[in-house]
Amino acid sequence: MDIPQDLSMGERIKLLRESRGMSRPVLAGLCGRGPDWLKKIESGERELRSHALLMRLAVGLQLSDLSVITGGQSAVTQPVPLGRLNHPAMPAVWAAVMNRSLTPPTTTTVNVQTLLGRAEQSWHLWHTSEHNRTEVCALLPGLIRDAEEAARTLDGDDQRSALVALSDVYRLTGQATSYIAPAELAWVVADRALAAAQQADQPDAIAAAAWNMGNILRETAYPEEALRVTTEASDLIRPHLERAPDDWRGVYGALQLHAAVTCAREGREGDAWRYWDAGNQIAKSLPPSYVHPSTVFGRANVDFHAVSVATDLRSSGKALSLADDIDPDLMPSVERRARLWVEVARGHLLRGDRTAALHVMKLAHEIGRETVAYTPSARTVAADLWRRAPRALRKDAGDLAEAIGVTAAV
Repeated sequence: MDIPQDLSMGERIKLLRESRGMSRPVLAGLCGRGPDWLKKIESGERELRSHALLMRLAVGLQLSDLSVITGGQSAVTQPVPLGRLNHPAMPAVWAAVMNRSLTPPTTTTVNVQTLLGRAEQSWHLWHTSEHNRTEVCALLPGLIRDAEEAARTLDGDDQRSALVALSDVYRLTGQATSYIAPAELAWVVADRALAAAQQADQPDAIAAAAWNMGNILRETAYPEEALRVTTEASDLIRPHLERAPDDWRGVYGALQLHAAVTCAREGREGDAWRYWDAGNQIAKSLPPSYVHPSTVFGRANVDFHAVSVATDLRSSGKALSLADDIDPDLMPSVERRARLWVEVARGHLLRGDRTAALHVMKLAHEIGRETVAYTPSARTVAADLWRRAPRALRKDAGDLAEAIGVTAAV
């Protein structure tokens, strides 16, 4: 439908809702919110900052392009993942996850220590490859099938180790298929990771799986549930921290940072910085060079999350000041390094500096092409730049948007 360009976001949402004959309670319910929340959004009384909630509104309104809500030129596409962003590896991963055999073999040829090593190497690849999604997704079908086989055929200590490996593999599957997997697969993967860890009765594995589950809950607009899962996992592992191995404290710290970002996206500034400080204290208790193998929790990641928290709280000055003090080369994860520059670009956009935002988005894309191409916040920044970049930078902005895949026509 044709929507007047001068309408606010809230007015657009109301117009779209009414044109579909939807009541306010119905649309609000699809977002996991109440009608009063939606009324305030539509009236402009409340600002909608959450990208995840914008996505849920777009899905509820059956839109394929988020810019119909946010405004802008029709040539700029900000895709709504009604199913998924397209990736050629997804069918094979889907088959491995969803076609699990009900009659597993009675014995296995899978060596559990080799399986654990393969999972660890795949996590390393996820964090170090420029094409991490493609390369890791190519490994996942075999990893999933072997981990399932080992967990269902081994016994005793070997089975516990296999279950930890299975949980690890499903956590990696959740990371590698984020934004390209249908919602039902994301939920299946998160649940299986947590169930395997609980069956292994391994507190650090349970905590890591809860971190993963929290990611799914937050990105599907269930922040309260995400916070509950992460705080319960923190309570589970906290009694072990005094004598725990470094990786147990590492996953505990990762849970604190997860909670910090969740609170920041809800505008809960005090809670956000309180959780961040808890993660910061854990980082101080670990060796300066420590990095958790899957969450990459460590000194550099704590500093990175400070930028994310400030950006989500819309404190652009603080976010950019914090980013100035970070040496990106200290971040061991290519994926996180690319995301750091995306956060910096978001900070520059908040201040209206599209020249600086374009510069750092190009850095992000050079560092992690697939991270930028498959991360909604990065795609949103790229679409904004292509639509509103200064005239002298429009070609560069257009080239970046085309490379990321957010332009409908160039």
